[in-house]
Amino acid sequence: MMSNAAPNHYEGGCTCGAVRYRLTRRPMYVHCCHCRWCQRETGAAFALNAMIESDEVSLICGEPVCVETPSESGNGQEIVRCPSCQVAVWSHYAGAGKALSFIRVGTLDEPDVLPPDVHIYTESKQPWVNLASGVAVFERYYRRSEQLPAAVLERLSSLRPIHEN
Repeated sequence: MMSNAAPNHYEGGCTCGAVRYRLTRRPMYVHCCHCRWCQRETGAAFALNAMIESDEVSLICGEPVCVETPSESGNGQEIVRCPSCQVAVWSHYAGAGKALSFIRVGTLDEPDVLPPDVHIYTESKQPWVNLASGVAVFERYYRRSEQLPAAVLERLSSLRPIHEN
């Protein structure tokens, strides 16, 4: 689980600086997703997403655009991008809708403060990626009730019912 030695807020933005945002609370959980969809979307071996309540994300400047894209689940996702440089700064997945934002950790000014809490969809992980010990690993997804700490489950339950995967 994430260390408590983190800052009180986190800032980030796109490459060109047109979109800047602030997280006013520590994210709940950080997923490192190795699915083929994330690999294609990011052009990298995985996507690193910090899950946080959307009302804890505030824009400092800019007006991002939302792009609807397909997803492996068939339910799609909404990717929030800078309208100028098109960098994805966060996503909304169908399961939680706009209640949760999945911040692209690489867009944070200090991305090293949010290492992954879990590796998911490792069945399609690139064979040359070595996973850190001490971090939970799942071939697909996990049962939230079994993996997430009680404090995270409490934060999620205060949003609205979220379906178990």
